[in-house]
Amino acid sequence: MRGLMQEWSLTVDRIIDHAARWDGKREVVTRALSGEIVRTDYAAMRERARRLSAALAARGIGRGDRVATMGWNSFRHVEAWFAIMGMGAVCHTLNPRLFREQIVYIANHAEDHAIIVDPCFQDLLADMLPALPRLGAIIVMGEASEVARDRLPGAVDYESVIAENHPEAAWGGFDEETACALCYTSGTTGNPKGVLYTHRSNVIHTLMTLQPDVFGLSIADVVMPIVPMYHANGWGLPLSAPAVGCKLVLPGSRLDGASLHDLCEREDVTFAAAVPTVWQALLQHLDDTGGRLTTLRRVLVGGAACPESIIRRLRDHGVESKQGWGMTETSPIGSHSKLLPEIAALPFDDQVPWRLKQGRPPFGVDLKIVDDTGNRQPHDGAALGRLHVKGPTVASAYLGGTPGDILDREGFFDTGDIADIDAEGYMRIADRAKDVIKSGGEWISSIEIENIALGHPKVALCAVIAIPDPKWDERPLLVVQLRDGETATASEMLGTLEGRIAKWWMPEGVVFVPEMPLGATGKIDKKRLRERFPAAF
Repeated sequence: MRGLMQEWSLTVDRIIDHAARWDGKREVVTRALSGEIVRTDYAAMRERARRLSAALAARGIGRGDRVATMGWNSFRHVEAWFAIMGMGAVCHTLNPRLFREQIVYIANHAEDHAIIVDPCFQDLLADMLPALPRLGAIIVMGEASEVARDRLPGAVDYESVIAENHPEAAWGGFDEETACALCYTSGTTGNPKGVLYTHRSNVIHTLMTLQPDVFGLSIADVVMPIVPMYHANGWGLPLSAPAVGCKLVLPGSRLDGASLHDLCEREDVTFAAAVPTVWQALLQHLDDTGGRLTTLRRVLVGGAACPESIIRRLRDHGVESKQGWGMTETSPIGSHSKLLPEIAALPFDDQVPWRLKQGRPPFGVDLKIVDDTGNRQPHDGAALGRLHVKGPTVASAYLGGTPGDILDREGFFDTGDIADIDAEGYMRIADRAKDVIKSGGEWISSIEIENIALGHPKVALCAVIAIPDPKWDERPLLVVQLRDGETATASEMLGTLEGRIAKWWMPEGVVFVPEMPLGATGKIDKKRLRERFPAAF
């Protein structure tokens, strides 16, 4: 027997339709590339997105065609998302921080038909254009004066396209399993892989994020997604904010501590999301200037483990930080640091061990850890295993593959992370499988050592990598970038770890670098560090 509910496909166009209809005057604020503050609202964004859909259709884009975007977080970029997804095409977010060869590979593998690009990335696109034979229409997210026509022949400006087309383009009306968005893994090992989201998975992911123990957003919030929209769905916030109808603040390209602090205070931001390095830069700015955060109350820290020092320093400013774990293949929310009532009742210092973990899965996600033979490991907080994940927002194959071909016999996806899960259900990432240090047959968690070392007041960034050892196979090496103007010794750094980690975990040595290499998503690039320090210390 089938139920008797209305047919109502879960498609992304319904999110902006709802926002425009019921919260149409709610502000969407962007810091433009020029630094100017630009204001619009959800009703205007929806109309402009429909006009952009009509323009894409006039240029031959249809359902299933891939349309790339390459831009910072802005109102135009959000409009482009809804325009592409709403008409049934596939929104492919390109990461401009990748190497040129990787971007070319990704765009060709995706078979991108058109691209919508920020003015600041026109030179990058022009250099790659000869290697992108399938690419047709080029729309530059700006005014006519901002288009580099000498470098991009045939390119048109976004505002003219909006003005010249009608707002009645066909939206929706397709199955919720229709492909919706495409994002590629960073490709740290081998070629990047395409993760193809459906409308259904993106809408379900949006609903997951709105759970009180995940983002917990309400119409009273002012949300600032600092994480770029080209990074794993922008962690879902460009869809979550309009779903609840709250004010949305988009920081553009200016992600330094001073600019973010200014925007937070100027626009009364209450919730923001970014990787740890961004929060460190903001906190450093506050330390240097004596600044305060007067409206920000909650932040999501993702992309890498959140050090204890960031949790404590944000709390000093009245801000609660929560960790989120996920990956491109999980849309990306996989777990979130929510406190059980009995843990929340403890003094803050006693809560910290749980706050440092990557949290518990929200409804819609299931986790397990297994050994090398695929046998499940106990949830005792001690047994380590490969973390596997399952749910309606988890990939079953990569673009070009067959559904299910990256899943185990129980339908779980192997994340490549090494983790443990405790009796309360809290998952802790010990390391990426490729980063874990195997010393004398035992695993050493680089993340745990890094989190402690980062608490030293002189340390700006740090990383722990494996170096070869003739006796123990591998030993840890601590790599440190000091704060500007600071000096330190190796013994000083190691002293921070004394008594806080097992003696056999103690790094074999410490090296200081003037600048830590960062990858395309803002995380420390350990592959480059291993190439730089390949031999025994």
